[in-house]
Amino acid sequence: MSEKILVPVLGESITEATVAKWLKNPGDTVEADEPIVELETDKVNLEVPSPISGVLTEINSQDGSVVEVGALLGSVSEEGGLVKTTSIKKEKVKKDEVVLKESNVIKLDANKKEPKIFEEKKIENSKSKPLVLTEEVKPEVAIKTDVNQNLSPAVRKIVVENNIDINSIQGSGKDGRLLKGDLISLMGVNPKPSERKIQYGEEERIKMSRLRQTIAKRLKQAQENAALLTTFNEVDMSSVMEMRKENQADFQSRYGVKLGFMSFFVKACVVALKHFPVVNAEIDKDEIIYKNYYNISFAVGTDKGLVVPVLRNVDELSFADIEKNIKEISEKARDGKLTIEDLQGGTFTISNGGVYGSMLSTPILNLPQSGVLGMHNIVERPVVIDGEIKIRPIMYLALSYDHRIIDGKESVSFLKMIKENLEDPRRLFLDI
Repeated sequence: MSEKILVPVLGESITEATVAKWLKNPGDTVEADEPIVELETDKVNLEVPSPISGVLTEINSQDGSVVEVGALLGSVSEEGGLVKTTSIKKEKVKKDEVVLKESNVIKLDANKKEPKIFEEKKIENSKSKPLVLTEEVKPEVAIKTDVNQNLSPAVRKIVVENNIDINSIQGSGKDGRLLKGDLISLMGVNPKPSERKIQYGEEERIKMSRLRQTIAKRLKQAQENAALLTTFNEVDMSSVMEMRKENQADFQSRYGVKLGFMSFFVKACVVALKHFPVVNAEIDKDEIIYKNYYNISFAVGTDKGLVVPVLRNVDELSFADIEKNIKEISEKARDGKLTIEDLQGGTFTISNGGVYGSMLSTPILNLPQSGVLGMHNIVERPVVIDGEIKIRPIMYLALSYDHRIIDGKESVSFLKMIKENLEDPRRLFLDI
């Protein structure tokens, strides 16, 4: 009995995907519901499981192929059946079967400038010609110089490791002796090319993944379809940091998760969104849709690109619930386990560039949302408090918004309220 592996329904508005990679090869044994092939869509990567236990007998769509919903990916047979694949017989060469002949040996002679190379001949049972250093000369003394005995150990090490021909180098030491500084200066003038250049050449061309293409398209749409404007403020993080420090141990012991900064920002944003509902709204043609729920999207950087999963109904969540959900969703994002539902329905976005060391930025809207808050790194800066200069941990905040729907007064007041609630986090518990 054979079962077909088909492209499943991928989600809202998604009609095709790219075969990212097969997790099994033809002839491999698979279990029912075991992931067998990974598909890449515009939003997420998903794994297609085997419909039955058996043997993967056929692959119809190779890596990189674009497939539509319902398309045939391959087949799994209970009995195994005939595996449609070509096997390549590789000739194995045992180590003890390799015969080293004089023609394959390079002898290094310390008294000569160039090694003595014998005429090359074919080696039996080997595709390559191994080069073997004889015991006549050790590599560390095989230096092209007549004053080898005058080199210091440090200089000798640099010469050997970097394969430097010192015959043409004029030393700056006594009697023309070569010094370590001479070699360092030489290597500074003639640096080695980067490892990427050595491995891939001058340029490398790689096709953008579906996720990266989607990111590029959506960011460009935001610039073209919204009247983007950014306002800035700064927040003294002393009170939040003190609260975290005082309660971290008890919080983690009780809830099994650390108390981070993000939960404070999420709570502060919800309070501000309730006071300024237009920031939580979106434009649909000539109408404004006000959202009376609060789904906060937060940006997560992954190896495959930026994804923006959603925390739902955060106004109904405690600090602990927010931290738990952030941890769970972030792990899913980095493991490539996010679903379409995890990415849909956000009303406002928070982007934390501070984890990468960003001091200041202008975040781009996550359409169709009308606002996005940019967090940045916390740096001790001098500030004036009651006429005195004091050092405080300061974070710069940035609010990018769609000026078509949000006016300057609303955007500035919104960001100011976030600042006030973070500088006095007790306000978050009073909902003021």
